[in-house]
Amino acid sequence: MHSSSPQLLAISRRAFDDECEVVRSYAAALAHMASLEARILARAEGWVNEIRKQGAGHGMEAFLQTYGLDTREGVALMCLAEALLRIPDSTTANRLIHDTFEGKDWRQHLEGNESWQVAASSWGLLLTGKVMDVGDNEQGLGGKLRQMVARVGEPVVREALKQAMRVIGGQFVLGETIADGLRHAAPWAAKGFRFSFDILGEGARSDAQAQGYLAAYRHAIAQVGASAKGQALFAAPSISVKLSALHPRYSLSQRERVMAELLPRLKEILLLAKAHGITVSLDAEEANRLDIGLEIFTAITRDSDFAGWNGIGYVLQAYQKRAPYVLDYLTELAAVQSRKIPLRLVKGAYWDAEIKHAQVTGLPGYPVFTRKEHTDLSYLACADTLLKRAEHFYPQFATHNARTIASIQMLAEQYQLPTDAYEFQRLHGMGEALHEQVLSTHASRIYAPIGEHKDLLAYLIRRLLENGANSSFVHLLMDEEVPLAKLLANPIALSEQGLSLPLPLPLPHALYSDRLNSTGIDLGYLFMRQQVESCLAVSQPHEEPPAEHTPADVDAMMVRGTHAFEAWANQGVDARATILEEIAARFDANRDDLLRLLVQEAGKTVPDAIAEIREAIDFCRYYAMQARRVMQVETLQGPTGESNQLHLYPRGVFGCISPWNFPLAIFTGQVVAALVTGNCVIAKPAEQTPRIAAYATALMHAAGVPTNVLQLAFGGGETVGAAITAHPHIAGIVFTGSVEVAQIINRTLAQRSGPIVPLIAETGGLNCMVIDSSALLEAAVDDVVQSAFGSAGQRCSALRVLYVQEEIADDFIVLLRGAMQELVLGNTANISTDIGPVIDRDAEKMLHNHIADMKIHAAAIAAASVPDERLLVAPHVFEIPRIEVLSREVFGPVMHLIRFKAGDMQQVVDAINGTGYGLTFGMHSRVERNIHFFVQRIRAGNCYINRSMIGAVVGVQPFGGEGLSGTGPKAGGPHYLAKFLSERAVTINIAAIGGNVALLSRGD
Repeated sequence: MHSSSPQLLAISRRAFDDECEVVRSYAAALAHMASLEARILARAEGWVNEIRKQGAGHGMEAFLQTYGLDTREGVALMCLAEALLRIPDSTTANRLIHDTFEGKDWRQHLEGNESWQVAASSWGLLLTGKVMDVGDNEQGLGGKLRQMVARVGEPVVREALKQAMRVIGGQFVLGETIADGLRHAAPWAAKGFRFSFDILGEGARSDAQAQGYLAAYRHAIAQVGASAKGQALFAAPSISVKLSALHPRYSLSQRERVMAELLPRLKEILLLAKAHGITVSLDAEEANRLDIGLEIFTAITRDSDFAGWNGIGYVLQAYQKRAPYVLDYLTELAAVQSRKIPLRLVKGAYWDAEIKHAQVTGLPGYPVFTRKEHTDLSYLACADTLLKRAEHFYPQFATHNARTIASIQMLAEQYQLPTDAYEFQRLHGMGEALHEQVLSTHASRIYAPIGEHKDLLAYLIRRLLENGANSSFVHLLMDEEVPLAKLLANPIALSEQGLSLPLPLPLPHALYSDRLNSTGIDLGYLFMRQQVESCLAVSQPHEEPPAEHTPADVDAMMVRGTHAFEAWANQGVDARATILEEIAARFDANRDDLLRLLVQEAGKTVPDAIAEIREAIDFCRYYAMQARRVMQVETLQGPTGESNQLHLYPRGVFGCISPWNFPLAIFTGQVVAALVTGNCVIAKPAEQTPRIAAYATALMHAAGVPTNVLQLAFGGGETVGAAITAHPHIAGIVFTGSVEVAQIINRTLAQRSGPIVPLIAETGGLNCMVIDSSALLEAAVDDVVQSAFGSAGQRCSALRVLYVQEEIADDFIVLLRGAMQELVLGNTANISTDIGPVIDRDAEKMLHNHIADMKIHAAAIAAASVPDERLLVAPHVFEIPRIEVLSREVFGPVMHLIRFKAGDMQQVVDAINGTGYGLTFGMHSRVERNIHFFVQRIRAGNCYINRSMIGAVVGVQPFGGEGLSGTGPKAGGPHYLAKFLSERAVTINIAAIGGNVALLSRGD
């Protein structure tokens, strides 16, 4: 177990501090600014009035003013910009264009627009919108334009739009190469602006990509360095580096690899920058990369080759609650090393993603502020600290906010700092008019993205969303209806007012209004990783598996369960639901024991084990809530003088047969659904994972479930399972497993004597995903790898067949092959392991036989590296001509790829539906009509768009299939519990007892 720095651990623990307490501490620390308020307002108002007098100007600000996020056209334009340039085929491009322009009004954006770029683009968009608008008759403008398009052809329209998108991209991307960037920077540099060049948009997915990015950084540093000769270090142009570009597994879970492989690459870049006399800043990324980023920054600055050199920069996000603690740590680091750290202070560009990640992961809180004014206050507090500690930092304030700039200037004057002790920064294309004014007294640096538009547009859209938001200063600056008092409001006062209000977002544990959300763990945080490492370090005593039962034992269990049924059913739904909530609490309290069991007995990776514990807890809470709702007596409307009520009653003793691939979550979900509805249970867990079931059952008994109400039956399906399903007194069966076994159970239930009972079956599937040419390939690769190979492919929802549009297939395969090589296979007790063993020798043999057969009859296009260890099966991808090649589901880390043509979507649908399975389906696309086409036609229980196909959340994505993939209802859904209940209608003729009082007493 790695021993982390106590200081870094302390910083990590502050990630989820109470937001209001943090804000109060900031406000107290900034109380001294009250005396500066009048001067701050006067300076900021002067700038704003001058900018508004000049008009909208040009560049990205004009686009944001014209096409805001509050217009359909603005959203459509962003979607078009993100996808159009990377679509290689005309069919998909045409569909995207139709989606974008259908029903939009581009004419409104022409009126009063002073920017020629925006006006020209609006005319083009207007014409295209009219061309695509099918509502106009053939004699009108639209009809004439369509006739024109018929003459010049749709390719002309497509190319015109692509050129328009390049114009938009050019407003934010300084150049497609570093040479272009330096050339375009020259006029700005002549005015006095400095530059920081950001060479890349997103991170690497493979080592080959990382090596390519490393070469790009080397080339850029040499070019920029050559242009910087003779300039002082902090005045010279600089480079911004994304650590995720230098290593495809840049995360704390891969700490050992990252420190061994990424650090040498970073050192190479920094040595080159040192030789050229320019600084390199390490860009900020997601919140769960802050801890590993600090470790890397610490290690590289301690390298003796950089002693006395001040060229290693750090980027700090003010929207993170840890920002002041990071500043304290960096201050100490700089003091000890006698260095000055160039520190760029930004607000942060991943806010919406951080909020969603915290909610999905069930984190203790949000690592970022939920209110914009709190982020503004944090930025101000961090700026104040930086200026106070100017001997240790060269502050670089990245902001487009006039009040923020004025505040920093006033603070610097208060601390008697010279104007060259710090600088301001802006994004290329943003804040131009404001920084033009700042430049007269202070240095201003332009942060300039460099790269091909099609590669940087995802980055572009993120910045558009960030800076185009309705609450953004940039968005409001040119709106003269927004008064200066609102535009330049004091963030300290706003924050103090907001402290009396609830946060705008519920904390992750309170995400659902009717139940608690389960708590998760993010291994990107040092303190959470340390907790898990400590848990796994505890030695688990060896336990022999429980003895197997016999059919006679099952008979005895049925007798006990039948005798216990009436008392359990009469206990009442609220009492049973309360017991389920206690089960959830006990699972949570015994999380460490459950984690160890899942890792050791089921071979789960740590992330999979954490997710499974959460799912089990969610099942308990969700079904408790649903039972209270569902089992209420329902009064039905009828004729006067009559009472009609619908009552729900439990059925008796249910058999719950669960699989080994989710030995805690599915086991728990089946059992507690039956219990909370008043049924007794005989549960047969999988033979491979009996100890997990035994431990979970012990916790359920301790929570208040009587031992005769819930009984465990250990043994094989052919003996114990068969005895349960064939028993004449069984009231129903819940089963998750293979289609073949489900069919056996179905036949057994049909042939037995006694009442007809329900079968709730969830089976597997030949689950498919479709990727069309509009998809963002990096995101698609991430989701494909997770969907196909997560849990060693041992999920019923796992991706088995991938359809990729032929125009992008080769590029996609290159990315996929590289990403697969980065997967770590091995012992799941190691946090770094991505894929563990398959469940047993039978599974291993089946998979090896299938792989051998595929190598003969299909094209092997990708495989992961695998150590020679027992039960480890390397992930494989084979290209096949059609899905019919596969006769059944292959349960493991093997995926099959099929190419398809853009015009063959119906054939793809028919092929997928023709398998008879219908569990999960996925799609990556930016074209709404393509998405709609598949969602409306694919017969699958769960459809996932632009995300992975696995990890259904209880109550959010109810899970279950149709056809060969299950009977329904969907587990974790609002209709599941009804299947465990019988309905009884009770009708009473009230008029027969004393007459119809309600009717007789009615007044006129």
